[in-house]
Amino acid sequence: MLRFAPSPTGDMDISDLQVALFNHMMSKKLNENLVIRIEDIDKKSNIEGKEKEILEILDLFSIDHTQVIYQSENIKYHSQMAMKLLLDKKAFNCFCSDEALKKDRDEFLKANKPDVYSGFCENLSDEVTIGCEAPFTVRIKKPEHNIEFTDTIKSDCDFSPLEIDSFIILNHDKIPTCEFASAVDDMISNITTVIRSEEHLLSTPKQIHVRESLGYDTKINYIHVPLISNADDDEKTYSIKWLIKEGYLPIAIANYLILLAYDAPKEIFSIEEALEWFDITKIEKIPAKFDIKKLNYINKQHIKDIENMRLSKLVGYADEDIGLLAKIYLEECDTIKQIKEKINLIFSKKESFKKFQKEVKALQVCLKDAPYIDEFSSFEKYIMENTSISEEKLSTPLRIVLTGAIKGPSLSEIYPLIKNYLGEII
Repeated sequence: MLRFAPSPTGDMDISDLQVALFNHMMSKKLNENLVIRIEDIDKKSNIEGKEKEILEILDLFSIDHTQVIYQSENIKYHSQMAMKLLLDKKAFNCFCSDEALKKDRDEFLKANKPDVYSGFCENLSDEVTIGCEAPFTVRIKKPEHNIEFTDTIKSDCDFSPLEIDSFIILNHDKIPTCEFASAVDDMISNITTVIRSEEHLLSTPKQIHVRESLGYDTKINYIHVPLISNADDDEKTYSIKWLIKEGYLPIAIANYLILLAYDAPKEIFSIEEALEWFDITKIEKIPAKFDIKKLNYINKQHIKDIENMRLSKLVGYADEDIGLLAKIYLEECDTIKQIKEKINLIFSKKESFKKFQKEVKALQVCLKDAPYIDEFSSFEKYIMENTSISEEKLSTPLRIVLTGAIKGPSLSEIYPLIKNYLGEII
């Protein structure tokens, strides 16, 4: 069993989706189920409707899952497991105030020592603990030995008790912390493989420590994927929501995110094709750099492969010719949104360019009642015969009338695809 565990506290970004894709692909490779666990336990940070948006994105990318679990529904189990740890003397109530903890932290920093819990409350007697009415958290006692595990990408990992520390498992409001809740949830769901970003690497020994303290000995295979960073000259944060809105195809985004982490045998592919050769043990170990220019190129290649009628519908029409027209605009466009803007301009009221105002007006008058003309050369000839515009001066004003722009693909390529709409365009 695998799980993808997004948090509804912000937009899904490119690293999140890459992890989701790898979980999907591994579930297919292993022939095991994938569950989606919405980690919504931090109610103060949750954004309304964000979990629905996450699930819609996963569906858009055809990421198969057998179940959606909401972490907040498991709080009673988190509380029961915390109580078990307390009764087994493997956890303790901590009455230290935030001010006291900050003071300890500052002193550790001054002394150049590790920032760890002082242990002040760890050995308080039951009488003192029961009689104290101060607010408290619950901490799990730090392990007595190193926590070791083998990560598929990071290889052998070894964490000392000080690195794990006596960390908090229940906050003052008795809501479980992320590490504790995730550890218990993985037990409940019998998770056997966890694929997630390397930024969560330090959480792994903590979760292993929780499960070992609870007597759970089922081994989990961990795979920590390197984070994706931006190209050196790019400071933008790319959310999946933004990429879709800008007209990047899901198949192209998935293609690029797999390519970023994997030396694929080909550059342009679908997820289905990738499943034939994908091997997660061969993922790159160093962080990849996201380059929007590379995504533009990959997106353009996938647009070229779309059937003309489907492409026409993606830009808001239902005509094979408009699909062909969209592909002509790939000369200067990279996304569906950019192509749509170009085509919509053809069917919109044209901007008046002062320099060509006289010629544009003459063309509109000429073409308003023009007969149907099949060939572009005959179309040009008709215009010159019925206006005073010479061949040398015809190109730009005619482009303005037909496309609303002063530059673009050859009119001889565009005209055959829009001639049936000429009356509407004029």
